Parts: sequence; C-alpha cells; structure tokens
Amino acid sequence: MHKSRIGEITIDCQTDDLSGAVDFWSRALGYEAEKHEDHFHLLAPKTDIQINIQKAPHEPRVHIDFETDDIEAEVKRLEDLGAKRVREGKRWVVMQTPTGHGICICRPARSNFEESAHRWP
Repeated sequence: MHKSRIGEITIDCQTDDLSGAVDFWSRALGYEAEKHEDHFHLLAPKTDIQINIQKAPHEPRVHIDFETDDIEAEVKRLEDLGAKRVREGKRWVVMQTPTGHGICICRPARSNFEESAHRWP
C-alpha cells in the first residue's frame, strides 16, 4: 500500500527573466514569492495547492506534481492507467499522461501528507 496526492502546480517558464515571470504570477495570484535553489514558491495559504515557478528549456506550460511516499509504486500505478515514464531525476520521475499532460512524481513537500493523501492498495 502507498499514498499519494496532488502536491504542487508548476508553471514552467521559457524565459531568461525568471524574476519578471515570478513578479507577474505573484501579482496575478496575490501571493508573495519565496526563492529556492533554482525556482520560486508562491506562498499560497496552506489549504491551497502550492504553486512553483521555474525556468524551463521547453515551451511554457503547466504541470502537476504528485506527492507520494513510494515513488516507484506510484509510477507503476500510473503506468497501469496508461501514463508513460519520460525521464528520471534524482528525486522525481517525469511522466506523460495518456492525454499528453506532464506530471512529476516526487516525495511529499507539504505538511499533513499522512492525513490527506489517498491510500492505494
């Protein structure tokens, strides 16, 4: 058995001006921005899905991060539903859904994961 839930929505920006992109999204959504290593988090209320903004080499798009306590089990579950593994990072797996959308499978980043995640057999 493992658990998973939607963790973040990530806004991939094809830009040389990530600060400008962060300024736009921060002001558009009304959230302050917090810088991390190579990306920013918008400081949404803890009850909201968190929003991540990062620079990307590909066209602008939005993808969903799934948080899980067992990355391989969640990848297998999603493959069984028709998703395909695209590539692996050190701490995540990038997949493509049957509808063509990108998703990342990663470890929990937000609090209350244990209480709010869906339990899968």
